[in-house]
Amino acid sequence: MAIIEYINDALRFKDTVFFKENSDLQDRYEALTKLNSEYPKNDNIQNEMYCIKKGLDGEKQIEYQLKKANVGMYVLHDVKLKYKDLTAQIDYVVITPVFTYYIECKNLVGNITVNEKGDFIREYNINGKKVKKGMYSPLRQVEAQREVVRKIWENNVSSLKRIFASKNFNYYRRVLVVAANQDTVLNTYKAPKDIKNKVLRADALVRQIQYDYEHRNKYDYVDNKNDMEKEAQSYINLISDDNIDYYEYYKEKYCKELFETDKELLKEKLIQFRKERSAQMKIPAYYVLTNDELDKIVELRPKTLDELKKINILTPIKIKTHGEKIIEVINE
Repeated sequence: MAIIEYINDALRFKDTVFFKENSDLQDRYEALTKLNSEYPKNDNIQNEMYCIKKGLDGEKQIEYQLKKANVGMYVLHDVKLKYKDLTAQIDYVVITPVFTYYIECKNLVGNITVNEKGDFIREYNINGKKVKKGMYSPLRQVEAQREVVRKIWENNVSSLKRIFASKNFNYYRRVLVVAANQDTVLNTYKAPKDIKNKVLRADALVRQIQYDYEHRNKYDYVDNKNDMEKEAQSYINLISDDNIDYYEYYKEKYCKELFETDKELLKEKLIQFRKERSAQMKIPAYYVLTNDELDKIVELRPKTLDELKKINILTPIKIKTHGEKIIEVINE
């Protein structure tokens, strides 16, 4: 029997397949990068970019570790699920031949201690002063996300399966908190036993997954590649897509006042341009721009002559006569 198990293990699928790679953080970062080019002195945008970049760096560290696991797994990055009024956002869902892991990635500056009560305490320095404070438990956070998955699962299985399989739900769907910052010191020496192997550094992630596989119950069913792919697809089918336009979201959040100020300034400049152009060409001001045309240009702010033509606000003769000057005023 041992020989058969050895042969099966040697033939087993051992690659890491990233079934879903895109992430909400990447979308946010790209939107903020675009806004930062338009509002380069906005501290709020730059601070948000810094925090999100740290998060992306942490997730890339986990991705790097998973790619060299040699266990055989399907990985889904940034999984958003919704059940009635409950939502869950799981940084990584990792499907292995026996266990599925829900991973919460933390890329925090400073050191993290988990005390004998299971409380998370973070220590870091600000301007040379040591700060020590409690933090919301990321373990409870990812456990709450698992409960959302459980509710979805219970809603989609038969009553009989729910009765017999429910007690093993947590056993086969495990939670992990991974500290991805390589400089972070993680101290779980006094942590409760059931927490110690759930909170770890990124460089210990693969060892934990391998350990769980090697010490599985002898009666545990070992999935093949097709089984894992089907499970991965089941998560894809459940993903809630919010379709958030993060460019508009952050623009409203951080740039609204600046944007309104810019619009007022542009309107004043265009009114002044219209007045000077009218006097220079000895024509009525509305021959240059009517009030309605001026307001629409302020709102849409075309940056090139082609853009000005496409928004279809001015007549061809006005574009030919005043278009280049109007674009100059906007781009100033």
